[in-house]
Amino acid sequence: MRYAAPVIDKRLRALLVSNSTLHGRSYLDHVADEIGAFLAGVRRVLFVPYALADRDGYAAKARERFERLGLGLDSIHGAAEPARAVREAEAVFVGGGNTFRLLKALQDEGLVGPIRERAFAGMPYVGSSAGSNVAAPTIRTTNDMPIVQPASLDALGLVPFQINPHYLDPDPASTHMGETREERLLQYLEENERPVVGLREGAWLRVEKGEVRLLGTTGARIFRRGTAPAETVPGDLLDPFVD
Repeated sequence: MRYAAPVIDKRLRALLVSNSTLHGRSYLDHVADEIGAFLAGVRRVLFVPYALADRDGYAAKARERFERLGLGLDSIHGAAEPARAVREAEAVFVGGGNTFRLLKALQDEGLVGPIRERAFAGMPYVGSSAGSNVAAPTIRTTNDMPIVQPASLDALGLVPFQINPHYLDPDPASTHMGETREERLLQYLEENERPVVGLREGAWLRVEKGEVRLLGTTGARIFRRGTAPAETVPGDLLDPFVD
């Protein structure tokens, strides 16, 4: 039976970025204009720094970047009641780092449900790298090592497909004999049915009004069980590939 993906909730507004830093540019520079446009009307953003160990330093870095966009930023790790901070947030930004550490912290703090509920109620969600990984149903397609053990691999489930940030195409000149990223994602599909969006660095997904649009400067490769991987380019609607 062919996998049938749920319809994307039309209230969901999400910006899912492959990488926080692009070679030759500073933190979030390559996607800054998109973030500013996506968060138009927002005054303050709630930052989730759980993917890195140095939460204070991470929050300071994100705050400086968002302030240059004219946005205030509060870090959830300084909140007395993290779940309440989510319920009161205008928008959430979940930063990159280790996906296992991020998901475990979200689970430990009881934030998976509150973030999901607020996102499906229309609160803008911005994720980068690990923050994009946890927007998927599970973190089974992350590139990260399991340096900690979350209660489960189930994540926020904002979108009905898997995401593989930092997707790397096979290098025909490489002498490395290990598995390519494509081979690993095809192995995932041997055991799982959900499609995977392999987001190259410099690419992001904008999810609005029930549609998923690929944006940025590179592109994405779509992996589905029983079908050859599909190439997509910035500007494409991905709905035909992930439903």
